[in-house]
Amino acid sequence: MARSLYIHWPFCLAKCPYCDFNSHVRERTDMAVWEAALLADMRAEFASVENEESLLSIFFGGGTPSLMPPALVASLLREAEKLWGFAENIEITLEGNPSSVEAANFADLASVGINRVSLGVQSLRDDVLRFLGRLHGANEALDALETAQKLFSRVSIDLIYARPDQTPDEWRQELSEALALGTSHMSLYQLTIEPTTRFATDVRLGRFNPLEDDPAADLFALTRAMTDEAGLPAYEISNHAKPGEESRHNLTYWRYRDYHGIGPGAHGRRGGIGTTRHKKPENFLASIDRQGDGIAEHRILDNREQASEAILMGLRLADGIDLAELESRFGISRGGLIDEKKLALYRNLGLIWTMDGRLGVSEAGMPLIDGLLGELVPEELVSS
Repeated sequence: MARSLYIHWPFCLAKCPYCDFNSHVRERTDMAVWEAALLADMRAEFASVENEESLLSIFFGGGTPSLMPPALVASLLREAEKLWGFAENIEITLEGNPSSVEAANFADLASVGINRVSLGVQSLRDDVLRFLGRLHGANEALDALETAQKLFSRVSIDLIYARPDQTPDEWRQELSEALALGTSHMSLYQLTIEPTTRFATDVRLGRFNPLEDDPAADLFALTRAMTDEAGLPAYEISNHAKPGEESRHNLTYWRYRDYHGIGPGAHGRRGGIGTTRHKKPENFLASIDRQGDGIAEHRILDNREQASEAILMGLRLADGIDLAELESRFGISRGGLIDEKKLALYRNLGLIWTMDGRLGVSEAGMPLIDGLLGELVPEELVSS
């Protein structure tokens, strides 16, 4: 079975006020130092597991990976192919901002092997982009997207909705415009106020109020209806694609398959072991110098913890989870995986479905998924 590789590039030109990802702003970045460090981390990761399968997908995330020099991307891809080998039709994705500066690198990135890009458009409205702290404008994003669609075989865009005071009519118009752009994949996220962000401070100080739950739920339902009608149904709670255009890399996470994570703050899951790299770039580099890899934590995951993670990830998918497969995989009975009484209750309420041994969250249940997961997964499984 093939596996996946995640490469984290931690640097951004500015920190967005809603972002709690591992991203950092630095005046200067020594690319030679970072090339050597990431290659060392990759080699150490490869050496950690025997009988490696070829790579099904590679994902450059961040941060802002489109700021990476194409030569650095090429170096990392050459090494990954040398170590693991590439599966036929490997998916190689790079996240990027749709600015004119980064779009100027798209041709070179395509030439070194990137075949899918995920562009953080976030909005098609200039005032919203300013509110979100983005450095690009709407027209600049559209130009970058047009360039990307000419150069890459697969293009995805991110948008943020459920913004303060946003109305259904406003979102319907903006989403219609986005759907008309013709991308095969869209990631549509509700604005959430993460505790460590500047937006959390703004809300605490009363500078703006988040959209309330009921209006946000209405926008969620509108989003699902419009994308479904346009031929990009939701295959995961926030991700929509034409059939066959789903992100194979992200499906690795949601189906709880093995993946390697290298670079600052990257997480990995392989062979029942969880890895976490040092988050701060300087600490990551020091770890490479000290021990030859960037690992801050290396932890054996018992079957109960793995099963809990597999359920919590898999129920985000439209096709849900196969309980018999999880029973066999982790050696835990169905009753140990799912609270049968709660399952019966929420199935009767139309929030959960079961079919041919599979279990999933219904359309009506998706807006309530966090609460449902807390109810369905036995406490002893989560707290193991």
